[in-house]
Amino acid sequence: MTVTPDQVKARARELDFIACGITDPSPTAHGAELDRWLARGYAGTMRYLHRQARRRKDPRAIVAEARAVVVVLDNYYEEKGERDGQGVEGGRAQSGPKVAKYAQGDDYHAVTHGRLEKLAEFLRQNGATVARTYADAGPVPERELAQRAGLGWIGKNTMLVRPGVGSWFFIGSIFTDLALALDSPFESDRCGSCTRCLDACPTGAFVEPRVLDATRCISYLTIEQKGPIAGELAGRMDGWVFGCDACNDVCPWNQRFAAPTAVEAFRPRGHLDGADPDFFERMDDAEFERRFARTPLARPGLAGMRRNFRAAFSRRTDG
Repeated sequence: MTVTPDQVKARARELDFIACGITDPSPTAHGAELDRWLARGYAGTMRYLHRQARRRKDPRAIVAEARAVVVVLDNYYEEKGERDGQGVEGGRAQSGPKVAKYAQGDDYHAVTHGRLEKLAEFLRQNGATVARTYADAGPVPERELAQRAGLGWIGKNTMLVRPGVGSWFFIGSIFTDLALALDSPFESDRCGSCTRCLDACPTGAFVEPRVLDATRCISYLTIEQKGPIAGELAGRMDGWVFGCDACNDVCPWNQRFAAPTAVEAFRPRGHLDGADPDFFERMDDAEFERRFARTPLARPGLAGMRRNFRAAFSRRTDG
């Protein structure tokens, strides 16, 4: 049985993916930039990026049998976010702990991956013997593949931006041995002269447009980094305790086009409703596991969330 790209995209829409494109696993155009970025130490303690570099530069090494890569976008945007009684709406600041929108619902890895597997099964039912899925995991250069699949351009804050949508989405991919017709790359850069995302970063993590020093990024500091957050950076956390949306919140494409997700599992669960600065200090490991094991907040662990709260509240605590 032969499946067409239009049929694949129709099935992706049925699964509530907001966009789908097809590219090939040929080498990326930015391998040299990745090497320079790693050499400058901008990956911090994320040593896995060094180990994955060869495959990130040449996706053919990820799945040897792959002839095409199906790339999907999974909208997670919700206007209302984590709150402490006052709420947050439309990107306005809040007085309590702030959590990035992508982490406010159920664990997005499982949510996106589960539906991505259904799309992979559709490919298998239509002739694929290989259909391997990736959702924010593995050595996949997701944004570059998405740009090559015609889904958008990589903005100055390094996020993929899609016209008429913005950037509030996850990227998933399926490496398959089906010989699908490829989409044309998205060639234009529609950021123009805008630098709102760069200017909004609380910690000054952008070295230049499209170059992020992860060691200064709040998302890295609150999730990936092990150990304490340096005092100079802790004082600039702006209330963020897990991830950061600052550069996305100010993007004109998001402000104009963002629409609520159709995926119920991404809607805010109120993980930190009513949380004060000592919220995690009063918690033991058993309670943390019970409350957060199936949420993105499990990633840093109890010790990491205690550290994040201390840093996020340090400015107001220290005056």
